[in-house]
Amino acid sequence: MNDSMTNGDAPPETVGEMGSDEAAPKARRGTGRRLHGAIAHKLGAAIVSGEYRPGDTLSGEVAFSEALDVSRSAYREAVQVLSAKGLVESRPKTGTRVLPRSRWNLLDPDVLAWAFSGEPDIHFVRSLFELRAIVEPAAARLAAERRDKTDLKDMRDALGAMRRHTLATDAGRAADRDFHNAVLSATRNDALVVLSASIGAAVAWTTQFKQRSRALPRNPVPDHVKVYDAIAAGDVEAAGEAMRLLVDLALEDTRSAMEG
Repeated sequence: MNDSMTNGDAPPETVGEMGSDEAAPKARRGTGRRLHGAIAHKLGAAIVSGEYRPGDTLSGEVAFSEALDVSRSAYREAVQVLSAKGLVESRPKTGTRVLPRSRWNLLDPDVLAWAFSGEPDIHFVRSLFELRAIVEPAAARLAAERRDKTDLKDMRDALGAMRRHTLATDAGRAADRDFHNAVLSATRNDALVVLSASIGAAVAWTTQFKQRSRALPRNPVPDHVKVYDAIAAGDVEAAGEAMRLLVDLALEDTRSAMEG
């Protein structure tokens, strides 16, 4: 399992003595944000991948903290993170239970990261693209009507960074995310703008996933340029169609990567 940390790759801090309710024969690793983020990542990835199934009860905090050599408070904080995202529920005496998938906040950027830390489920990937196919073409049409000079500059800047860095790099994927965020922002629709983090995370993780075993089959930047050109021209129908084609081609590339 991928044990990368949710809040960065630096090693967690080491803290001194724990409180009296967490006494142990030896000092354990600390309860800093990076540590409980790493524990949340480990548990979250295990749940999303199906290692723990809905209805399963996680190991108790004593057993889990001893197994990973972490403090019980770090484990509790990690469980609180999972609970806030709808993955688990903790109750006195019955412990921490994995909730049904329908309760999970699947669009949370962390949950998306956990889903793609292993081999993502093809049905989940398809559902992400179906969401994008519904939301993003409509957003592009609104953006063509409502964009201003600042929006267009943000899109141009993102396109420039995508060209410079390519989508094979973190910087290029960040620019790709910025482009899609700029389109949503240009809609002037608060409900759509709220989806920016989720759509951006879906774009970034699927793009990174497509390159795990081989290079991207084609350069997607020209597809983004077509979206920009239509939005800049104020061509509502062309903007929606260009974005629809962009999402369809991205799904085709992703499906090919999963089958390959």
